[in-house]
Amino acid sequence: MFGPVCRRLTVFSALVLLAGCSSQAPEDMVRVPKGEFIMGSNEVDKEAKAVQYGDKRPWFANERPERKVSLKEFHIDKFEVTNRQYKEFVQKTGRSAPPYWQGGAYQPGLDEHPVVMVSWAEADEYCKWKGKRLPTESEWEKAARGTDGRKFPWGEDFDTRKVNTLGEYNGTLPVGTLKDGVSPYGAFDMAGNAQEWTADWYLPYPGSDFNDKDYGERFKVVRGGGWGGMGHYSLQVYIRAPFRNAAPPEGRFDDVGFRCAWP
Repeated sequence: MFGPVCRRLTVFSALVLLAGCSSQAPEDMVRVPKGEFIMGSNEVDKEAKAVQYGDKRPWFANERPERKVSLKEFHIDKFEVTNRQYKEFVQKTGRSAPPYWQGGAYQPGLDEHPVVMVSWAEADEYCKWKGKRLPTESEWEKAARGTDGRKFPWGEDFDTRKVNTLGEYNGTLPVGTLKDGVSPYGAFDMAGNAQEWTADWYLPYPGSDFNDKDYGERFKVVRGGGWGGMGHYSLQVYIRAPFRNAAPPEGRFDDVGFRCAWP
């Protein structure tokens, strides 16, 4: 009854319909609703502790000014991307394995640990391969702290039972191990375990009064703090939700991994 052109149009229409139905979030992601949240902080390092600990920038300076930011609804991975998940990416795309994998394979028992020592570009490629993307810095922060401006995903007070940091476990833990540290939206390990790449360059916030020589399109923003602290010290300040770290995108670090956002 239908000619070749009609059949092609019918198939095309079906494909369009299927594409239009692909609005459901991928598995193992949590929903972050649209709306405002408090981003950054107005804290001040009045005692110049950063200098005492040898930090190259004053604590909190690049987090100012605290402000309200409005975002559209998005979804973010419930967990950091694991070695097991990244292995599938390596096998199916022919990409290089992280350097800590021996002979293209990670050590037994690390399946559910976050993959680390991946560059920003590799993290970005993985997310795109999954039909996702890296979260923006603002998306990451909202997913971590909710709308009330809390310091940590779980609230205001530091608690070693809720976070893998300070070298407490001498490395990463399987994702989601510390269940009491979950964020308001249900995302795990947004403080400690592995720091996480975001999509954004390290730039000043609008209205910032802090001039950092590292600002510009040289470093990517890394969020969340890692399992061992920063440098020679392990301090609570580094795992606060508004804390901003910066790293060269080509770098590979044993405490930096990532998670993806959608759409």
